[in-house]
Parts: sequence; C-alpha cells; structure tokens
Amino acid sequence: MPFREINSKMVEATVVPGQKMYSQRGAMLAYKGEVSFTPNIAGGQGGLMSMIGRRVADEATPLMTVEGSGTVMFGHGGHHIQVIGLTGDTLYVEADRLLAFDGTLQQGTMFMGSQGGVMGMVRGQVTGQGLFTTTLKGHGAVAVMAHGGVIELPITPGRPVHVDPQAYVAHHGDVRNKLSTALGWRDMVGRGSGEAFQLELSGSGAVYVQASEEKL
Repeated sequence: MPFREINSKMVEATVVPGQKMYSQRGAMLAYKGEVSFTPNIAGGQGGLMSMIGRRVADEATPLMTVEGSGTVMFGHGGHHIQVIGLTGDTLYVEADRLLAFDGTLQQGTMFMGSQGGVMGMVRGQVTGQGLFTTTLKGHGAVAVMAHGGVIELPITPGRPVHVDPQAYVAHHGDVRNKLSTALGWRDMVGRGSGEAFQLELSGSGAVYVQASEEKL
C-alpha cells in the first residue's frame, strides 16, 4: 500500500518510476524527490467515456497525474482521511471525496439508478449525492475524505446495514443499495436533511460512514 497515515488529516504516498498515481487537484501539501504533477484531462484510468459520464453527472472532479520518484504528502480542506485497500473488488465513492489513488486501479462511472431502479434515482435527488458514482476496481489503495472520522461497518448476507444517506462515504464488495423509508419514526432516526430515508445496503462487503451529515 503506497499510503502512510501521518495523522488523521494527512497521508504520505510513495511514488516510484513507471507507476502513476492520481490525486485531486490542490491536494498536494509537500513532496520530496523528482515528482511531476500534470493536469489530467482524460478522466484517469476510465478514459474518455468515464470522463463524459462524470461531466454529464456534474461529477468531473479535476484530477492530477502524479509520476516520478519520491514521496508526496496529501491533504485537503482539513478533512479526515481514510485509506481503503482493495484486493480485486470495486469501491463505490462520490468523486469529490477522492483524495488520491493508485494508477493501477481501473476507474469508471456507475449510474446509481441501476441499483434499486427508480429508488436509486430518488436517492440521488433526495440526498444530494450524484446519480452517477465513481468506481475504482482492482488491487491498490484509495485515500478518501470525510467529516469527523470514519468507521467501517461490515455487510454480511442476511444482515443489511442502514445508513443515514448524508453520513454515507463509500462502500465496496458485492453490495446492493436501495432507499428505504422510516415512516412513523422519521423524527427519531437520523440527523440529516432526509430523516425519512435510510440507505439500505445488503450483500457482502463493507460500508464507510462518517461522523457527520455534512457534505464536502
């Protein structure tokens, strides 16, 4: 894993010759060695179609290609940083939460309406999260941003996890999501603007939840 956690709001990445990394523009705090930073206009590993999908969804978060030999410290806006390791599975995360990730990971875009049908689209409109979600697949590491710290909750078959949509950060594994309602107890559950809705995740994997309902 190329990331080393310096503290809860800063990570250090090792850059080696012949291997690329991608980071959010403005996320570089300092670096040592011979490292170059180049604006990425092709949407990272996902290529042109991935970029078009994110632009249609208004999720075209600018990226930088990081190459060379050295170490780079990343952080952004004083947000908490969570490093997630992938071992062949897929991470689903909002584009603006990506701080940096391995260039070996395959980047793509998924239409959330394809998981949960109409309710998947309602999720995007009600919670303020995009209808399109960025996907990263393969073997490598991803540094994501969140408010107030992150907890990883396992998702196991037959035991779905319900999350306040405003507190949702990302998830990975063989997981399906749908929007469920809390009619009858909406005033008692959740603190976000959509207390009447919870994001229900089922299957096998994990979901990352932040200690806040505030968006980045």
